[in-house]
Amino acid sequence: MSTLSDLVHAQGRLTAAEVEWLHRLAGDGQLLADLASADVVMWVESGDGSFIAVTHSRPSGAATLFYRDIVGEKVRPQWRTQVHAAFESGEILDSASPDWFEETPTRVRAVPIVRAEGERTVLGVLTRHTNLGEARMPSRQQISFDECANDLFRMIASGEFPDLSAPTAPRRGAPRASDGLIRIDVDGITTFASPNALSAFNRMGFDDELEGESLAEVTTRIMPPSRQVDETLPVVVTGRAPWRTDMEARGVTVSLRAIPLKDHGTRIGAILLCRDVSELRHQEQELITKDATIREIHHRVKNNLQTVASLLRIQARRTHSDEARDALTQAMRRVESIAVVHDTLASGLAQTVDFDEVFDRVLKLVAEVAAAPNTRARTQREGRFGVLPSEYATPLALALTEVVTNAVEHGLAGQEGVVTIEAFRTDENLRVIVSDTGHGLPEGRVGQGLGTQIVRTLIQGELGGSIEWKGQDGDGTQVTIVIPLRWIKK
Repeated sequence: MSTLSDLVHAQGRLTAAEVEWLHRLAGDGQLLADLASADVVMWVESGDGSFIAVTHSRPSGAATLFYRDIVGEKVRPQWRTQVHAAFESGEILDSASPDWFEETPTRVRAVPIVRAEGERTVLGVLTRHTNLGEARMPSRQQISFDECANDLFRMIASGEFPDLSAPTAPRRGAPRASDGLIRIDVDGITTFASPNALSAFNRMGFDDELEGESLAEVTTRIMPPSRQVDETLPVVVTGRAPWRTDMEARGVTVSLRAIPLKDHGTRIGAILLCRDVSELRHQEQELITKDATIREIHHRVKNNLQTVASLLRIQARRTHSDEARDALTQAMRRVESIAVVHDTLASGLAQTVDFDEVFDRVLKLVAEVAAAPNTRARTQREGRFGVLPSEYATPLALALTEVVTNAVEHGLAGQEGVVTIEAFRTDENLRVIVSDTGHGLPEGRVGQGLGTQIVRTLIQGELGGSIEWKGQDGDGTQVTIVIPLRWIKK
């Protein structure tokens, strides 16, 4: 399905700032539909002078008129004149008589979308389609919701809504109209509170009626004196800024969003949406705790691995056998390469690592080998590995440590040379080529030592990849590793 940006840009009539305005308004399309108990459609002018639907919001508390998606369709003939007139005049226009849509009587209101920043510009039209077939005696809540919807439609037509100072991305658990709605006047006195809103405040310890009370005073009474209060809370509960905040009392957390209401620049009150997000915040706190625990585990594993590496180093220094010393030194480097991955994981929240950073640190472990007597080796990396999940980073780091160490220790033993590590990444696989300018493979054959067995096990067994050695005596060696990236989420 085409997005709002795709549909608007296809018409080629609006600037980037104007498209952003429409995006802000579309973000509150569900709120408008719920308050109005009607379908709300956004239209922009097309190249042939008609109008095309770019968004559609269905009411959550009433039956929708449009069971089929109309986004991308041109405005229907019965609405074209009204939509065009609202666009040209910049005034809200109601249908003179009921409109029939698929044998259902409806009432249509066309609201011009005005951007008042700088020169006043009409960007498009919102249409509100009310189902008259379900008309019944409205409740007080429905009447209040409808009044709020009309205030917002009037602000849209005057360029006062959406408010660009409002947060662009709602936090998890952002309240909706059905979760709880409070309307306050310009003095902050509650004139209406929906049953869900009243229940939310009752759970926080307020036992009286909200209507007729100053919401700021109510909030002050129920907030524990010892609790640190978000500095935005007083501004939100008085409706002076279009911000969001949380308030907590008696173990209950309520998310609040304020929408100031204005009439030609003069503040006349505000709408406050509220939602009990206690369970959501509890889950978020659990996730934060788990993340911290996982980071601490990685940190301790890294410390333990470094302790093991230090013990191996001490043992190697006290060993008189050259063969045993070499074996212990190689084991030490393998342990340290694993520790590097855990150290990287301990510093972030995600269970993924920037493998370029990891591998650059792994290369430093090869420096001791490169500094061996009669060996003057230099390592260089080209290309990027990118981000890898931890379950891939650990075996790959260990395998590359073996390959690069082998290239320096055996391929360049006793001579000067370069080991080059090239990384090529596509959507399908990661290709790593390790080449050296050393002696090459004896008789063109790959050795069967422990290091080679470890590399094969890690690349082919754990990563499901392939590894290939090429090289002849005196021509250097090239090792090609290919790992499928089937774990990437498309």
